[in-house]
Amino acid sequence: MQATVIEPGGRHRRLITIALLGFASGLPLSLSSASLQAWFTVAGLDLKAIGWATLAGQAYVFKFLWAPLLDRFVLPVLGRRRGWIVLCQIGCAMTLFAISLFDPRTSAATIIGIAVVLALFSATQDIAFDAYRTDLLSAAERGWGSALTQTGYRLAMLCSGGLALILADHVGWPAVYQLMGGVMLVMTLATLGAPDEPGIGPPRSLIAAVIEPLREFFSRPLVWAWLALIVLYKFGDAFSMALSTTFLLRGVGFSQTEVGTINKVFGLFFALGGALAGGWMLTRMRLVTALLVFGLLQALTNLGYAWLTVTGPETWALAAVVCLDQGAGGMGATAFGALVMAMCNLRFSATQFALLSALAAIGRVFLGPLAAYAVAAMGWGPFFVMTFFTALPGLLLVFLLRKGILSLDQRLGSAS
Repeated sequence: MQATVIEPGGRHRRLITIALLGFASGLPLSLSSASLQAWFTVAGLDLKAIGWATLAGQAYVFKFLWAPLLDRFVLPVLGRRRGWIVLCQIGCAMTLFAISLFDPRTSAATIIGIAVVLALFSATQDIAFDAYRTDLLSAAERGWGSALTQTGYRLAMLCSGGLALILADHVGWPAVYQLMGGVMLVMTLATLGAPDEPGIGPPRSLIAAVIEPLREFFSRPLVWAWLALIVLYKFGDAFSMALSTTFLLRGVGFSQTEVGTINKVFGLFFALGGALAGGWMLTRMRLVTALLVFGLLQALTNLGYAWLTVTGPETWALAAVVCLDQGAGGMGATAFGALVMAMCNLRFSATQFALLSALAAIGRVFLGPLAAYAVAAMGWGPFFVMTFFTALPGLLLVFLLRKGILSLDQRLGSAS
């Protein structure tokens, strides 16, 4: 991995930029997934149709296919990474406005089609942003960079998830999507004011941009085990969250306002605390220890949702479960993000980060239909118990790859 040349005195500006662009990166996700799921739920669509609608986010899985284009080609404005970021932000804004023009009761397929385009722009923005922060931050800054990315990302989900649910009870979903499109346009200002990343030259050709990052990555020892770790580390968490909004609204009986206030708003503050705590702890413990501890906490908190099937729609129970789950999820996401950044070669950061993050998104994108059929077969409570066990293979891989992860600590500037 190549060293990044960082100019002195700009650390605070770099980290603030990462937080702002993390917000822009996170804003479209809920609007093509959880918030869309809530809109379809209150519109009366059946559970299996809602489950299939979760496939709108497939671009997050396949984004590595076009990531080499972002490594190879530089747009004529804003440099190698920021030009792509601002283009995708404008595309996200336009598709959000387009979704607001349709009613899911009569045009569900059209909305899903536009959501696919939204996810395409959003996933491409993620490619450029992930490469930008990997290029921009020094090794010692990556723990905090991962934490602040999660902070910005989850604040965006506070807006497009929790705030959107609350507003939808009062102004309706079309107005919510129009508002979020406006917010996305405002976020282009953060990209325009962001610092330039180091001048790392692109690959010589498009063929080189495709082949060289894959050749470099797949020549590493135990590469298939590393890829399995990327897929499986967040698998149990993704499985439990695949239909979480529908579970809370229909399975337990909470209102949209209760879900929006507690699960999306109140819970996300704990996720922010978890992300920042994870960043702080990464400066004081080994990465392998953080991945094991945070991953186990993520798995255990899945059992809290099974407990909600016993308590029923009690707000205190929802608050307890959400706080624990979001806090653990924030810590786990910070450690996982730091791991992925350390695994990337800077010359090919767009392609390699896109490949790794796309693999990590497999569970989030494709488990919706499987979760719907599993719930129909076994019920909500046993389903959430099962998701605990699906998290264990990822933790086993962390333990088996502990020596390789320990070597990545040096890239992260972790404590020895």
